[in-house]
Amino acid sequence: MTTTSTPKTRTGLHWAWVVAGVSFVALLGAAGFRSVPGVMMNPLHHEFGWSHGVVGLAMSVNMMLFGLTAPFAAALMDRFGVRPVLAAALMLIATGSAASVLMTASWQLVLMWGVLVGGGTGAISMGFVATIAVRWFVQRRGLVTGVLTAASATGQLIFLPVVAEVTTRHGWRWASLIVAAAALAVVPPVLLLMRNYPADKSLLPYGATEAEAPQVVPASSFRAAFDGLLIGARVPAFWLLAGSFAICGMTTNGLIGTHFIPAANDHGMPTTVAAGLLATVGVLDVVGTVLSGWLTDRVDPRLLLVVYYLGRGLSLLALPALLSPHAEPGTWVFIIFYGLDWVATVPPTIVLCREYFGARSPVVFGWVFAAHQVGAAVAAAGAGRLRDVQGTYDLAFYLAAGLCVLAALLCWRVRRAAP
Repeated sequence: MTTTSTPKTRTGLHWAWVVAGVSFVALLGAAGFRSVPGVMMNPLHHEFGWSHGVVGLAMSVNMMLFGLTAPFAAALMDRFGVRPVLAAALMLIATGSAASVLMTASWQLVLMWGVLVGGGTGAISMGFVATIAVRWFVQRRGLVTGVLTAASATGQLIFLPVVAEVTTRHGWRWASLIVAAAALAVVPPVLLLMRNYPADKSLLPYGATEAEAPQVVPASSFRAAFDGLLIGARVPAFWLLAGSFAICGMTTNGLIGTHFIPAANDHGMPTTVAAGLLATVGVLDVVGTVLSGWLTDRVDPRLLLVVYYLGRGLSLLALPALLSPHAEPGTWVFIIFYGLDWVATVPPTIVLCREYFGARSPVVFGWVFAAHQVGAAVAAAGAGRLRDVQGTYDLAFYLAAGLCVLAALLCWRVRRAAP
C-alpha cells in the first residue's frame, strides 16, 4: 500500500533511479538461467539420450509459464508489493536451477527447467518492467523501459560465455549451480532498496508535477489479472499488439535463443564459438534496446515496430546460408543486425499499451507479454520437432521470416490512441 503523506520533490538523485537500478540487477539475475538451455541441449542429449524435441518441450513449458505468469505477477505486485513478489521469484529460480543437477528423467527436466524456473522468471519479465516504468517515471519512460529490457541481454552477455566454458570444461551441472548462485545474490539488494511506489519515499514519480489518484486494487490478484485481460480484449489494438508480440517471441527466445547454438553445431561450429556469437547478440541488444527506448520518446512507435519486424524477417531468411564452421563475415552481419533488433520491439509496444490502457497498462501488457511467450513456446517445441524430422533447422528459419512480415502488417494496423 502507498503512504498517505503528501509527495514532494527533492534535489539530488531521485529514488526512481535507485529502483530502476535494483530492477536492472533483478532482471539481470533472471536472465542468467534463460541463457543456459541452448548451451546445455547437446550435453543433455549425449548424457541422457534426450532428443532435441524433448529438451525443446521443457523449454516450451518454461517459456509458456514465463509468459502466463507475467499478468498474475503484475497483479500480485499491485496487491502485495513489488519487493516480496520479486524476492520469492528469485528464490524459485534458484531452487529450480540448483535442483536440476539431481535430475535423471525427462519429466524432471520439465519440472525444474519448465515449471519452477519458468514460473519464477515470469514474475521478473516485461510485466515487471512495465510496472516500474509506469509507476516511477513520467519523463524518460521510454528510455527506462529500453534500459530495463536490455538487462535480459546483459544477463545473456555475462552468463552465456561463462556457462558455455563451464559446461565444456566441467559439465552442465556446475553451470546450473552458478546460475542458482547468481539468482540468490540478487535477493539482498531487492529486500534492502526496492520500494513499491514513489509515495513510499514521499516523492512524486520522476518528471511528474502532481500526484495521480491512487488506483483501487481488487481484493483478488487473480481477479485483477483477468480484469486486465477483459480490459484489453475489448480493444482491437490489444489483439494486434498481442499477435505481433507472439511472433516476436517465436523469432527471438523460442527460435534463436533456444536453437541457434544447436543449429550452428549442425554446421560444424563449436559450442563455445556459437555461444560467443549469441553473447554478442546480448552486447548489441543493450545498445539496440536503449536506442529503441530513446527513439520511442520521439518517433511513432508503430513505424518503429514495422521497421524492426521487416528487418528481422530479412535476417532470418538469410541465416541458413550464413551458418558455417567458422564465424564468417556474413555470420557477423546477421549477429550485428539481429542483436540490435532482438528486443527493440518492447519499448514501443509498452508505450502503445500505455496510450490505450493508462495506469492499467502493466497488467494488460502482462497479457501481451503472455502472447509473446506462448509464441516462444510454440517455436521452441516446433523448431526442435522440425529438426528431429528433417535433420535441419532451415524450414524453421524460413517460416519465422514469413511470420515477421505478418507482424509488421499487424503493427501497421494499430491506430494511435486519442490523447
